[in-house]
Amino acid sequence: MGYKYTLVLSREITDDESAILREASPGCAEAVFGADTLPTNAEIPVTKMDVDDTVSPTLAEAIQAGLDAVKKVPELGIPGLTVPAQPAGPVDADKPSVVAGEKPEVLAEEKLEPAKPAAKKPAARKPRAKKAPSGEVAAEAKDPVEAGAAPA
Repeated sequence: MGYKYTLVLSREITDDESAILREASPGCAEAVFGADTLPTNAEIPVTKMDVDDTVSPTLAEAIQAGLDAVKKVPELGIPGLTVPAQPAGPVDADKPSVVAGEKPEVLAEEKLEPAKPAAKKPAARKPRAKKAPSGEVAAEAKDPVEAGAAPA
């Protein structure tokens, strides 16, 4: 399996131009060409180039090879690129994959110490009562019991 993507070319191409594209990059040698219409305007006929690049080591290099191949054909552009979900890097055949029920290889295990309980924060202080200009405590700051008591 290689890296798969689709290029929408700016116009219909000839058989000679498809041969140029296939020869321009080893990754495009097995490209499949088909007639399509421009995604933004269904009245404009274009060519769709489906690529399955088994030569390039990464997806980015596979796509760049396709873009460079299109530059070899005069007056041909790329108005669209579609890349389906796939692995982002090469698949390493030497590394075994994880089998169900087995623990994957762990490079480094850290021993975690039990967390210490957080220290108690001091209680929030109550705001001081506002003083009236004459030095008396303001009425709204007085104790409600004292505020309702009649002077003796």
